[in-house]
Amino acid sequence: MIGLVMAGGKGTRMDISNEKLLLEYKKPVIFHVIDALKNSHCFSQVIVATSPNSPDTKHVLEQNRIETLSTPGNGYVNDLNFLLQKMSGSVFVTSGDLPLLDEKIIQVITEKFNSENVWTSFLVSKKFLNSLGLESSLLVNSDNIECAYTGISIINVNKLELGNWPSPVKENYIILDDNRIAFNLNTRKDYELLNSS
Repeated sequence: MIGLVMAGGKGTRMDISNEKLLLEYKKPVIFHVIDALKNSHCFSQVIVATSPNSPDTKHVLEQNRIETLSTPGNGYVNDLNFLLQKMSGSVFVTSGDLPLLDEKIIQVITEKFNSENVWTSFLVSKKFLNSLGLESSLLVNSDNIECAYTGISIINVNKLELGNWPSPVKENYIILDDNRIAFNLNTRKDYELLNSS
C-alpha cells in the first residue's frame, strides 16, 4: 500500500500569510502526518503531493529528503486524478492538515479497509465533530447519520476506471469517531482550538 499525503492546497480559508501545512504544532503540521504514516509501517512508500500553490512546503519537504510528486495545482479532485493515474494497487490518501494523526489510528484504518471496495472514505459523525468544537460545511449521510469527511480515503486504483473518473464511483463509508482524524485545520479558529487543547 502507498501512503499519499495531499499537500498542494492554497489554504485560503486560514487567512494567514504563510502556508497552512507549515504552521507549528510542536513541529510543522505536515510532519505530524508524514511521521504517522512512516511510523505505522503500513506502507511500502510514503509520497507527498505538492503543487505550485505550496512552494514553501515543497522546499521544506525536499530539504528533509521527503519524496514529493508535483501536481498542476488545479484543485483537489483534479490533482488526485493526476496522481492516481501514476499509481497502482491500494493507495491511502490523507490531507496534510491532520495534526493529531498518529500511527495507531492509521493501523486501525488500514485494518478496516476491504480491498474488494474501489473507494473507502473515512468519516466522523457531525455530532462528534461538534463535540470537539469543530464544524464542517461538507456533510454526507451514512446510515442515516450526518457525517463529515476526514480527508482520509483508501482507493483500490486497480479497480478504478481512471478514464471515467471523477465520474461517480461507488464510495463506501466507514464512520470512525476519533479526534485523531476529526481534527483538521481548515480555519484560523481550528488552529487556535488546537493550540488551546
